[in-house]
Amino acid sequence: MGILNAIKGQLIDVIEWSDSSSKTMVHKYDMNGKEIMMGAQLTVRESQVAIFVNEGELADVFEPGRYELQTSNMPILTALKSWKYGFNSPFKSDVYFVNTKQFLDMKWGTSNPVMMRDAEFGMIRVRAFGIYSFKVSDPAKFLKEVFGTAALFTVEGVEGQIKRTLVSGLSDAIAESKIPALDLAANYEELSDYAMKAINPKLAELGLTLCSFVIENISLPEDVEKSIDKRTSMGVLGNMDQYAKYQAAEAIRDAANNQNGMAGMGVGMGAGAAMGQMFAQSMNPSAPQASAAVPGAVCAACGAQIPAGAKFCPECGAKQNAGSFCTSCGTAIPAGTKFCPECGAKQ
Repeated sequence: MGILNAIKGQLIDVIEWSDSSSKTMVHKYDMNGKEIMMGAQLTVRESQVAIFVNEGELADVFEPGRYELQTSNMPILTALKSWKYGFNSPFKSDVYFVNTKQFLDMKWGTSNPVMMRDAEFGMIRVRAFGIYSFKVSDPAKFLKEVFGTAALFTVEGVEGQIKRTLVSGLSDAIAESKIPALDLAANYEELSDYAMKAINPKLAELGLTLCSFVIENISLPEDVEKSIDKRTSMGVLGNMDQYAKYQAAEAIRDAANNQNGMAGMGVGMGAGAAMGQMFAQSMNPSAPQASAAVPGAVCAACGAQIPAGAKFCPECGAKQNAGSFCTSCGTAIPAGTKFCPECGAKQ
């Protein structure tokens, strides 16, 4: 019995792996120098695939389930080792467990700005960041192309490659979509879908699949953002003519508040009049603009300004003294004067 127990101690009859981390992609089963017993129990859990490798050459692949290892369910290994049917002796083989679950909340970002051509701003540089998730879609291809025969492989081994592929795909998506810089924020989902279609064929060559690609933010250059802020402010103000008048009124007010003696007082008085006229025009754009005063005479009854040579005052209706004002410049002249002493016009 002691000899039998010693022999059994050198054989493996149960093969399984429990993932204790969230970042392990491939785990090589530790044989510890032992051989696999024919008829051993192989347990492959959900989100796992077991791959047998014989002397560095990929052999049989086992999907999730429980298996009793026999020549019948290891056809490739049986052929590689030239076993005859009914072979029951222990054998050596490397066993790799590949994690096929989704690896979530992986962060990506542009280490350098991405160039894009915008119809409105010309050539600009943008930065972007977000998250993505991926998984192993073809374990056999992943073994051949990526991790080889390493005993342990984690997401850090492919993270850099995936991130660079993501940024390249996003750059192509932005360039080919021709979405204006001002509209990028409203098209994150469309850009994500477009980028995924461009990225997945490249990752498929490594046996990987991009499950989700989320753009959280695309930041524009500071100068472009300032320009957008100005346009937003103008849009809030509305009518550009009123905005210009408002700006002028603000400038006049600042000048009027300048306490520099008589000059400040003069500006202040002018500012008051100009501001009143400006706001009146801005509130009623259809109102006629004030015209320059036309020289004329003064009504002898009410003192209102009247056109030169008018016989009646348009304000109070009082009859004016005909001939008492110059018909040309409106200067008061004695009755019967033939020529105006002010302007020389014939009366």
